[in-house]
Amino acid sequence: MLTSSDIIHLPYTPDLTEGGIAYALRSLSYNNTTYNRMSRMVAGVAVELAFRRYLSQKNIPYEIASTLPFTEHDRHDVMLDKRRCDIKSFFISYREQISKIRREPEMLLDVPALVPSDIDAGEGHTDKDLYIFAFVTGLKATLQGDIKKVIETNQPHYFVHILPEKWRTPQHWNPLGTLILKSEANIGVQVEISGQDAARNDITRLVDLSPNRQILVKDSFYSISAIRIKNNPAARLGISIQKNTHIISPADWKNIWVYGMDIILAGFITRGEFRQRAKHIPPETRVFQYNSTRVKNLAVPISSLKPLENLFTHIRG
Repeated sequence: MLTSSDIIHLPYTPDLTEGGIAYALRSLSYNNTTYNRMSRMVAGVAVELAFRRYLSQKNIPYEIASTLPFTEHDRHDVMLDKRRCDIKSFFISYREQISKIRREPEMLLDVPALVPSDIDAGEGHTDKDLYIFAFVTGLKATLQGDIKKVIETNQPHYFVHILPEKWRTPQHWNPLGTLILKSEANIGVQVEISGQDAARNDITRLVDLSPNRQILVKDSFYSISAIRIKNNPAARLGISIQKNTHIISPADWKNIWVYGMDIILAGFITRGEFRQRAKHIPPETRVFQYNSTRVKNLAVPISSLKPLENLFTHIRG
């Protein structure tokens, strides 16, 4: 039985958000996603990076293996004692919930440890694989008022705009040709273009736009997934290619920076034991992590997990 003293708290540092954003941008070339899902992805990758850092700091031997073919592209799993670790992390961004966790960390023991049913049933896993459950607390600044405050207080931010699907995953894999960019801002702005080349390698290009002037970008993009603006998005920006024009209004930029606070490693359970003990949670169920679950889940209480320190002690031995 897990207790609150078994929970491991890891520091959240800005470089974890940077690593999460880099992965989230790469994923746009393969997944149809939303800005909210990107933020959750950033937080999830941050947990995985922090977990590896903790293992290294504690001299706990581990290996890295590619994820299974049907899972997210370019993800890598930690292998402990030759068992794949599938980290299930939950991003908690509501201030009331964050405050409650800080006041009463033991309340997490009553929270369900969720795994989507279709993920658990996927091929390639073994019953000896490990589910590790974690929480990450942090804030998002996505509303206009929040964004204004972020800029005024010089806090980190990452304004991005996701291009339409026909730009991200074109039907024919050919060079897009010369890009034409134009900003309506009365000051110069910097934009960063993310996409892929002929070999489907990720490429980025940083472009300086003068006020009300067009600029040609002749790099050989085969797809364009997103554009980042490094200034305050206060004016429209247009991107054109082969007579296709996409206009980005100031409200179309979203800040996907995650202002992380705390990473909480709760505990672990083998996949076999989880499947034996889990109960079904139907879609549209309200749980601590979500106002409404989107898919059918399996769940056990966090309190029924095993302490991670027991696992680490076994591996050291």
